[in-house]
Amino acid sequence: MQITIDLPDNLSLTEADVRIELAIALYQQYNLRLDRAAQLAASAVDDFYQLLIDRNIITRSADPDNDSDELILASLRNSLQQIKEGKLHPISELWDGIDD
Repeated sequence: MQITIDLPDNLSLTEADVRIELAIALYQQYNLRLDRAAQLAASAVDDFYQLLIDRNIITRSADPDNDSDELILASLRNSLQQIKEGKLHPISELWDGIDD
């Protein structure tokens, strides 16, 4: 789907800003899952999730190792989509840079 919106020239929002705000609004209205909202915002799922936390839209668990089910599912959906698109990394590169 494509939507065209005409905005005033003097508006200080960029296209990226508009995408982020639209993604947040659709997420808050339960129209988009976390992974789809992140995709609309042209953001990684983890970054979009952090943005929602920063704006107090969602709250982070007290235990940072206890990610929300929604974040885990969104990350799994994102990984599955990358596999379907052939965006694979050789297993030999899996741990590259982990000690940096």
